[in-house]
Amino acid sequence: MRFLAMRWMFLFCLILTLVACKAPEKVLYLQDLSQSLEKDLPSVEVMKIQKDDLLQIYIFANNPEVAKPFNLVAQLSGMGTNSSNTEQLAYLVDANGCIDIPVLGRISVEGMTTQEVKSTISKQLQEKNLIKDPVIAVRILNFKVSVLGEVKNPGVVDVKGERITVLEALSKAGDLTIQGRRDHVAVIREVDGKRTVNYLDLKSKDIFDSPYYYLKQNDVVYVEPNDARTVQYRNNQVNNVGTWLSVLSSMLSVITLIVTLK
Repeated sequence: MRFLAMRWMFLFCLILTLVACKAPEKVLYLQDLSQSLEKDLPSVEVMKIQKDDLLQIYIFANNPEVAKPFNLVAQLSGMGTNSSNTEQLAYLVDANGCIDIPVLGRISVEGMTTQEVKSTISKQLQEKNLIKDPVIAVRILNFKVSVLGEVKNPGVVDVKGERITVLEALSKAGDLTIQGRRDHVAVIREVDGKRTVNYLDLKSKDIFDSPYYYLKQNDVVYVEPNDARTVQYRNNQVNNVGTWLSVLSSMLSVITLIVTLK
């Protein structure tokens, strides 16, 4: 009897060891990444300006007073007329893909990069002899992506620069939970009015070659739950149903007892 118990204990420990060794394969990233890997970075498509984008545009000149009429600012209420009490406003790209810049007027910017917008504004200022050597800064203010599913902090990620990778977005969301699938992460993207979905395997170095590795504005990253998480959810649902059935049965018993006593 004692020998049989020891055999069962040994078998249990063996199974536990095998499971413990197998588990990391489900959670480790870039498992096939070689230490000597060296390759050229893929070309990254520069972000293009779209309708409803918010652009921050500053125009500078050697003489600040010369550039002042071209900058869109608002006077802060209750602050007097001091120029330091003003706030730089953003330009909204309208339904026609245009913005209205003071003095220069209406400019079409849809489909341009921020560098192209700079060049366009600079060219117009110089051609019209408004500013000789302007310095222009353009930034997209509403670049954001959404991260949902099995991550620690799901939500919207605001991007300060002009590009972000899927790994950076996931890290900003607190990384995947232990229940998240690392081999089937969806990136949902709208291109030319059509919605596309592509799946990335975070466990493979092939992710670096995917056109979805670099995210675009308004992309949605969704991390699916793994099988264990799905089973847990189903069990919870079954337990909830069982609890309600138990409560209902108790209520029926009480009602039956009351009717019988009458």
